[in-house]
Amino acid sequence: MRAARTSWKTYALGAAAVAAMLSATACGPGGTEDGAASPAPSGTASASESAKPTAPSPSDSAKPSASASASAKPKPSATGSGKPGSGDSKGKARACADQDLSIDTSYWAHDSGQHLLITATNATDTPCTLYAYPFLYFGQETENPLPPMESPPKAVATIGPRQKAYAGVKLFLGGEKTDTYESFGIAYKDPSSSTDGAAIDVSLSDDVRFVTVGRNPSVTFWNLDRREVEKFVFKAR
Repeated sequence: MRAARTSWKTYALGAAAVAAMLSATACGPGGTEDGAASPAPSGTASASESAKPTAPSPSDSAKPSASASASAKPKPSATGSGKPGSGDSKGKARACADQDLSIDTSYWAHDSGQHLLITATNATDTPCTLYAYPFLYFGQETENPLPPMESPPKAVATIGPRQKAYAGVKLFLGGEKTDTYESFGIAYKDPSSSTDGAAIDVSLSDDVRFVTVGRNPSVTFWNLDRREVEKFVFKAR
């Protein structure tokens, strides 16, 4: 408005002329001083558009955002080694072999040496699966491993690095004729091979030293839960 007042003082126009001049030179929305055409229409339109919320297109409103989809999608749960007798997430872990495992033996504290606990620890950096039951041999017997004392479990026992699986052995019953051994042979089932691994000789641990074996020993299937093994071992009489 300062430019309008300066023109009015300088030229001393009549009232009608002044009114016309003020009307022509008034500051427009664009803030121009010389009465030239202002680019305000485009500015005004953009201001109106910015004040008006943009309606989403039907296709956009129907689709969740990428972040929403990612947060809504459930994450796969870990499976396998945490549950007794379970396999890995895809059920394709390789079969354990004798070079993968560390074998330990022990008695139960409340037992009188009639049952043996076998603990297999995965000594590698990758998971492997113990199928069925350990093929155990005592003495000169190398053809017929001990039979299982239970029905097959619903799942295999897959063990990750440094994890353990267990099997129990019923050695003898009271009053039964027995023989004594300081070691045993053990082999492992491999479903991908036409023949299972050859048995290797395993010495008993220092705590066990020797075992007394009767005429009808038997063994449990591999299991990740020691308590499940105990149920079968002390039920089989």
